Amino acid sequence: MSNLFWLTDEQMERLKPFFPKSHGKSRVDD
Repeated sequence: MSNLFWLTDEQMERLKPFFPKSHGKSRVDD
């Protein structure tokens, strides 16, 4: 059921500030 948590790139861009990566900025290029 992991597909329920899938976010599009556009949604990720909106939510990114609210979800700090536990790995730090591991994907700065995104």
